[in-house]
Order: sequence, then C-alpha cells, then structure tokens
Amino acid sequence: MEPFRYVRVNDYSAAIRAAGVNEAKFIAGGTNMLDLMKLHIETPKQVVDINKLPLYQVEQLSNGVVRIGALVKNSDLAYHPLIQEKFPVLSEAILSGASPQLRNMATTGGNLMQRTRCPYFYNTDFVCNKRVPGSGCSAITGYNRMNAVLGTSDHCIATHPSDMCVALAALGATIHVQGPKGIRVIPFAEFHLLPGQTPQLEHNLKQDELIMHVEIPSVPGRSHYLKVRDRASYEFALTSAAVVLDIREGRIRQAQIALGGVGTKPWRSTLAEKVLNNALATEQNYRTAAEAALSEAKGYGDNNFKIELAKRTLVRALKTVGGMS
Repeated sequence: MEPFRYVRVNDYSAAIRAAGVNEAKFIAGGTNMLDLMKLHIETPKQVVDINKLPLYQVEQLSNGVVRIGALVKNSDLAYHPLIQEKFPVLSEAILSGASPQLRNMATTGGNLMQRTRCPYFYNTDFVCNKRVPGSGCSAITGYNRMNAVLGTSDHCIATHPSDMCVALAALGATIHVQGPKGIRVIPFAEFHLLPGQTPQLEHNLKQDELIMHVEIPSVPGRSHYLKVRDRASYEFALTSAAVVLDIREGRIRQAQIALGGVGTKPWRSTLAEKVLNNALATEQNYRTAAEAALSEAKGYGDNNFKIELAKRTLVRALKTVGGMS
C-alpha cells in the first residue's frame, strides 16, 4: 500500500473540497477500495472518509419514489421493509452477493463504484488497459471464463461484478450526485460506461462529485432476481437476470429486464423488453426475448457457454415472475 493522507469530513462542502485534490478518493465501507490499495492498483494520495455524512436513510417521497442514501449498508437496504415490499428484486439481488460480513460494511454508493474482479485486472504481472491504458487486454487471449460477452471491445472484456446494480438497472433508478456546481441527476443507464477505447473510464462521475442518493420510481407488477453461479454463496455471477413485469389478463403491459455476469456494465436489455412489451406471457415469447437479449453477444472461448446460459437464466426468471399461458 502506498502512503496517503487521511481526511475525515463532517459536511458535504468539505467532502467535495477534499475530493478536488488530485488523486483523492472517497471511502465509506472500503470493501473494494482497500483491497485495491493493498495490491497497488488504487494509489490515492488522499483518502476522504465520508462516514459522518447524513446519508443513511431509506425513505419514500410524496410522489412514491423511494430514496436510498449513499451510505445505507447493503444489509440494511436488503432487509428494509419498504424495499422488500416494493422492490423484492433489489433485496434478492443484494442478498445473493458477497457475504453477510461484507454486506454489513458495503454501502449503496460503494456498490455503484466497485470495480471489476477480472483476474488480469487484479494481477499486476499481466497487462490490463483498465490499470495501464494502452498496455493491452490479457483476458481476450487468456483464460476468460468469467468475462463479459456483451458490451465488450478490442480493449477490454471485463465483467461488471455487482448484483445490486443489475436490479437498479432493471428498476430504472437515477443517481443523484453533488459537486461544486450543485446537484446532478444521472439516469442509471448512463452512469456506467462501456469500455470502448477507454476502459479505464468506468463511470459518469467527476473527480469532485459525491454520490448523495439513489432514487427508484414506483413500478407496477412483480419482480425477481435470479443468479447462476459456481457455488451457492460468496461467488460472482456466471449469469443473472433482474426481471420486472406488469401483467394484466395474461398480457405483459410493461417489461423491465437487466442482465448480470455477462456485460461490461449492468446490462439493461431494451431488446428483450421490446419483444415482451404488449406481448402475451407465454414461454415462447420469453424464449424469443432471451434470444433478442443475447443477439449481440460475443464469446471469447472459455466464456462462450455464458451466451446460452444467460438465455436460460432469463427465461427461468421470466417464468418465475410471469408464469406462462
């Protein structure tokens, strides 16, 4: 770990000022960043502790929107009665990730900012464009079983690791951040960036901006999160699906679909949604939607199996939520 300056702040203005220092990083739970600092992958010159900021609330606003503070612990969020009642897909997603000990420390904002677990990113003996732009991507020609098949480029095929973010993508959340110029609202689909030619740029957040809270609009219908993995706990997804369906009299009025374990970012599948919107809730339509969702997927050898597995995962999740006629 490289030497760094530690700063504890008590208000938003101080946090934003401290973050404006070159190579500064916020820290809350630290469940991902501290690991990266120990491996010399993250080397901030200043670490800004934001745990004293009042961002721990989960509340429903007058318009039905649910607001989640950036410092709400994953465990508290997953078991919150409001979340379990209105957004079971989010509760299920959080509880399927990490371990109880990590969920007790990890925060909502930190989950949004966590970085890939691609082994070539973590192992500094290998080249990685996320660590050193322009150095190359070892995963493309290496062992890539856990890597992405959607949203990839010639510069990076690293998978986004979050379960929580997949559910938030399906729910159409927005992320509210504060910087020197005030509050900025970022639609969830625009927060995480595709790798393209600049895989080191992972999110739409400026150096001196602080995540304040996440807002989730009221959504009709039922929801579910299904995760397929190598073992039952403490494991990242091979594939996952977050499904929200509003079904009336056997017809899907609105579908909201996101996939995990297969994308370089939490993957909102508008292609699957187009198939399902206004369609009958039938197994054939679910399968057609799954084919559409993976129609642009590209395997890299060891991860080819993910394409078919993701289709089956999505079909099963759709059956769980919508049944079939």
